[in-house]
Amino acid sequence: MSDVQGLEKTDTAHFAWDKRWQTEEGRADWIKPAEDVAMLIASLQPSGPVKALDLGCGVGRHALAFARAGFETHAVDMSAAGLAELDKSAKAGGLTVATQLAPMTELPFEDNTFDYVLSFNVIYHGDPSIVNQAISEIARVLKPGGTYQGTMLSKRNGNFGLGTEVAPDTFVRDGDDDKDHPHFYCNAAELVALFDGFELRSLEDKLHSKPGSWHWHMVAELLK
Repeated sequence: MSDVQGLEKTDTAHFAWDKRWQTEEGRADWIKPAEDVAMLIASLQPSGPVKALDLGCGVGRHALAFARAGFETHAVDMSAAGLAELDKSAKAGGLTVATQLAPMTELPFEDNTFDYVLSFNVIYHGDPSIVNQAISEIARVLKPGGTYQGTMLSKRNGNFGLGTEVAPDTFVRDGDDDKDHPHFYCNAAELVALFDGFELRSLEDKLHSKPGSWHWHMVAELLK
């Protein structure tokens, strides 16, 4: 995992997550959908058929919620262990979720495919080039007027500036299983610039479970 030296490859987070998803303990905190995701799912249900993508789905807490809501659900991740857990849970629940092993920088879908794309705690795992490629792919596969929901790391986060800066605003902490791969941080103005081509509907800097764990939570519409 420490193969990020020299920036030969900076989208290496899936190695750590694949290891986590292989244990019940590692999966334990990633079973229940996030509250704001559940709220948006409920708001989309009355709008008619929804084709949705969970980008970086992990073990599938949000993809399964999509399927339960009646969405045509697709899920991608670079962790085979996570996808295996999602497939098992979907089968047990009688749900249909189409899963694929794929990087966030090369999504295996045609242009203008989805009404809704979610990427929760995913696309900031990389340097600015990786982040920009992921956002470009999100914009490509969303339908014009489609909804994007996601999170980004805030510069208020207590980990910002810790470790080695391997690229602008991108840090690695060797010896820390959760941070020994690149994490990119941004402020509000930088986030808005990154999502040029989207109209922000909401943006909030929210504290997650740990002290100092500030993350941007956003909902945006792809401009037509």
